[in-house]
Amino acid sequence: MTAGSMQRTQVRFQLSIWLAVAAALAYLCRTSISVAEKTIRADLDLSEDMMGFIMGPAFFWSYALAQIPGGWSGQRFGSRRMLPILSVAFSAAVALMGFAQGAASLLAGRIVNGVAQAGLFPCSALSIAKWHPQAERALASGILGSAMSVGAAVGAALTGELLFVLNWRVIFFLYAVPGIVWAFLFYGWFRETPPEHSGVNQAEADWIAGAAANDGEPSNLPKASPVPWVKILTSLTLWKICGQQFFRAAGQVFFASWFATYLQESRGVSTAQSGWLLTIPLICTVAASLIGGVLSDAIFRRTKNLTLARSGLASFSLTICAALVFSAFFVEDARMATIVIGAGAFLGGIAGPCAYASSMDIGGRNVGAVFSTMNMIGNFGAGLLPVATPTFRVWVAETPWALNLAGGNSWNAVLILFGSMYFLAAVCWATLRVREGSLDS
Repeated sequence: MTAGSMQRTQVRFQLSIWLAVAAALAYLCRTSISVAEKTIRADLDLSEDMMGFIMGPAFFWSYALAQIPGGWSGQRFGSRRMLPILSVAFSAAVALMGFAQGAASLLAGRIVNGVAQAGLFPCSALSIAKWHPQAERALASGILGSAMSVGAAVGAALTGELLFVLNWRVIFFLYAVPGIVWAFLFYGWFRETPPEHSGVNQAEADWIAGAAANDGEPSNLPKASPVPWVKILTSLTLWKICGQQFFRAAGQVFFASWFATYLQESRGVSTAQSGWLLTIPLICTVAASLIGGVLSDAIFRRTKNLTLARSGLASFSLTICAALVFSAFFVEDARMATIVIGAGAFLGGIAGPCAYASSMDIGGRNVGAVFSTMNMIGNFGAGLLPVATPTFRVWVAETPWALNLAGGNSWNAVLILFGSMYFLAAVCWATLRVREGSLDS
């Protein structure tokens, strides 16, 4: 039987599951602090501003600044080495947070957590680019993106329930264990390229390399090479994709930072209820990531138009997302407001796989550099909004016209702020043209 007639193995989708588990564990660790925020703040006698800084810039800016070194480490040393190292490191950082005795030690644990997680997704993107043909990259990215929201949702709901029976320190210790176990198992299973894996047959290796789409002439897989930083950093295409990531992450971080507190203080729900309600937009994002990946790949296969498949889909979905988040301003019931916001989160989540796949499309052999730069800029946005939210609320409360516009509730103005982030992301996507290999060396 020839390679062309041989039935393909599906090991590349097993890799997607491994990467999804790592992503879920990472997001469980990073999001759980938002539900326990009030408990930790009271226990350690911290101010709201300090907790905003710890939840926001402490994690997201350290995470952002370590993106490019993290992406470089994946290209230099390989994902098989780096992904387990990073998983052990972020898990240890969560345990370190459990030992916190004040702001300094909690801050240190959060920073280490951010640095350790920084290389996880550039290394994952590099592996997806090596293990999936272009027509499957949005789906593989969607699986990865949905796993992030699964981890965040599980972390939110589980933390809310566990706080009734366990101290928050014990919860953080428990959350550190799965990532360490994953690291050892993954290292034994994974290989850097598909042909190195014993489970990948020739038909699957050819399909991944592009032989099936190129009449037997395999395309080059991403490989280590000098990165043309001048070309990358002076590209308008790069800054547009970075812009959408900045604004989209700034909008999405609401759920990982202040959404639970918003529900508790603005809608009068309990801590446990806020944890469960928080799962609604997060679960919506899970489904959206998968659906967005399927839709983007399907549009590309049908039209062979990367701009339509990535930018067109993302700009449309984010515009509707912004409209739904704005509309929650007029909904009084907590559950119904959460459902409306969740519907917006669903539309916003569709853009996630488009962003990841676009970085692979335009990056070529430089996918690690392009993805890590995009993710770095995105996390500056994710770090800015949580720390700016308390100051923004104070400004609204002290500004009569702004408070009147917000219906007498500064939290309503916060909804407008985060909805605006999604709209600006849609504008960036609407002007972005995705061309294959435009930032390849």
